[in-house]
Amino acid sequence: MQLTALANAHAERWVRSIKEECLSKLILSGEKSLQRAVANFLEHYHQERNHQGKENLLLFPAATKSQPSPHRPIRCQERLGGLLKYYRHAA
Repeated sequence: MQLTALANAHAERWVRSIKEECLSKLILSGEKSLQRAVANFLEHYHQERNHQGKENLLLFPAATKSQPSPHRPIRCQERLGGLLKYYRHAA
């Protein structure tokens, strides 16, 4: 019984995140645009967004060839027309 409640809590938090951070701010024109928005959000959520519950770390960071240097400039990158933003060291 507790496992089901825990799974429901995670599912409910996921739905709340995608609705508040993405879907409620877009005007979708059909299933194709919904699929594109969800796919972009999933990639952002797992590879680019810091997670407070995980000590502000990325869940699945993209593999990089070199370690970030504090002397390289930081660039802002965007998804979904600027709705989702994230920051990385310049290459």
